[in-house]
Amino acid sequence: MSRADGENAGTKEAAVRPFGLRDKLGYMFGDFGNDFSFIFASNYLMVFYTKVLGLGGFAVGLLFMGARLVDAFTDVTMGRIVDHVRPGSDGRFRPWIRRMCIPVAVSSSIMYLYFVRDWPYPVKMAYVVFTYLLWSSFCYTAINIPYGSMASVISPDVKDRASLSTFRSIGASLAGLVIGVLVPLIVYESDIEGNQIVRPVNFTVTAAVFGVLSVGCYGLCYFLCRERVFFHKKNEKREGVFSMLRGLGGNRPLLALVCAALVLLLASLLSQTMNNYLFLDYFKNSKALVAVNIVSIGSVLILAPFISRLVQGFGKKEAGALGMLGAGVVYLALFFLRVRSIPLFMALLFLASMGVGLFNLVIWAFITDIIDYQEIATGKREDGTVYAVYSFARKVGQALAGGVGGIVLTAIGYISEAPGQTKEVAEKIYTVATLVPGLCYLAVFFILQFAYPLTRGEVEKNTALLREKRKGQQE
Repeated sequence: MSRADGENAGTKEAAVRPFGLRDKLGYMFGDFGNDFSFIFASNYLMVFYTKVLGLGGFAVGLLFMGARLVDAFTDVTMGRIVDHVRPGSDGRFRPWIRRMCIPVAVSSSIMYLYFVRDWPYPVKMAYVVFTYLLWSSFCYTAINIPYGSMASVISPDVKDRASLSTFRSIGASLAGLVIGVLVPLIVYESDIEGNQIVRPVNFTVTAAVFGVLSVGCYGLCYFLCRERVFFHKKNEKREGVFSMLRGLGGNRPLLALVCAALVLLLASLLSQTMNNYLFLDYFKNSKALVAVNIVSIGSVLILAPFISRLVQGFGKKEAGALGMLGAGVVYLALFFLRVRSIPLFMALLFLASMGVGLFNLVIWAFITDIIDYQEIATGKREDGTVYAVYSFARKVGQALAGGVGGIVLTAIGYISEAPGQTKEVAEKIYTVATLVPGLCYLAVFFILQFAYPLTRGEVEKNTALLREKRKGQQE
C-alpha cells in the first residue's frame, strides 16, 4: 500500500476496536442528522415556498428539477474526491462528517427565513435558488456522500453491513417521527372558519433548532464509528469522468438500483409532500398528520427487530421486492376505495408503510454489495463514486417528487393564496397521493425482481472472493 493511504492494512485493522453496537448507534445518528434537513425539506419545503413565500407550484417544481442538473456534477465530483484524496488519521470518510456538519446545518436553516415573503418577487426567487442550491447541491452532498460510502469500510462482514443498513433506517425513522409529530403541531393552526393555515415564524425557528440538533447527531456519528476496511490504491493514471461513468455503466446491479431508487423516492417523497395537502384540503384535519406520521414510521420501528431474520431467511433482494409488491397493492386499494374515514386510511397506510419499510431497512446494504461487485468486476475500489451515482439517483427522485408535486398542484387548479380549496381540487389531490405511489411501488417490485441480479447466493460468493483478496494483500 502506498504512503498516501497510510499504514499497512493489517496493522490498521489490528489497532481498531472490533465492530459493535457503538458503530451501529453512530451510523444511526448519522442518518438522524441527515434527515433533520432532508426529511424536513422533503416534507415541508414545498409548503414553505408556496404557503409562506407565495411562490407558484410550477416555479418551485422547476427549481427542484433544475437543481438536479447541478447535482449531476457535484455528486460525482464529491465521490471522486473521497475516493482519491489522501485519507486523514481518522480515516477516508469520517473527516468529512467533522468538516461539513456545521455548513449543512447553517445552509439548511437559512432556507426557511419567513421575512423573505415581503421581498420583491425577483429578489425572493434569487434567495430561493441560492439557498436551495447551497444546501442541496453543495453542503448536503459534501457530507452525505462520505457518510453513505463509509458503511462499506466500517466492516467487511455482510451481516454487519445489513445491521448498519437497519440502524441507518431506524435513524431515518426516528428523525421522521420527530419531524412528523412535532412539525404539524408547530407550523399549522386553524382559523375561525376551520381552514388550516401556516405560522411563518415557526418555520424559521424550527429549521434553526433542527440545524443545532443535526450537528449533535453528526458529532455522535463521528465519535462512535470507526473505519476498518483499508485497501490498496495503485499509482495508476486517474480516469476521466466520462471514462469512469462508462465503467459504471456496465454495473448491472447499480443501474437496476438507480432505477429502483429514482422511482422509490418519487413515490415516497411525493406521498409525504401530498399528505400535507391531503390532510389540509381533503380530510381538513392537519392535526391528524401527527397520527399518520406515527403510524407510518411506527411500522418501520416494529419491523426493525425482525429484519435480520428476514434477510437471512429470504435475502435482501427477495425481502425488498416482497415489501414493494405489498405497498403497491395497498396504495392502489386506497385509490379505488376513495377513503373518507381517517382511521381506515391510517390502517391501510400502516400496511403500505410496512412494505416500504421492509425495503428501506435493507436498501443501504444493497450499496455495499454493489461496491463489492464493482471491485470484483473492475479490480478498482470506488466506494465514494458508486455511492455518489446512487445518491444522485435519489436526488433526482427527490426533485421529481417536488417538481411533479408542484406542477401537478398547478395543473389541478391548486391556489396557494386561498384559505381553502374546492372539492374538485381536493379529490384530485387524493388521486395523486394514492395512485402515483401505488404504480411506482409496483414498478420498483418489477425492477428488483427481474433486473437486479445480486441474490443472496451471489452476495455471499462475492464476499468470499474479496475476503481472499484482502488476505492475499496482507501477506
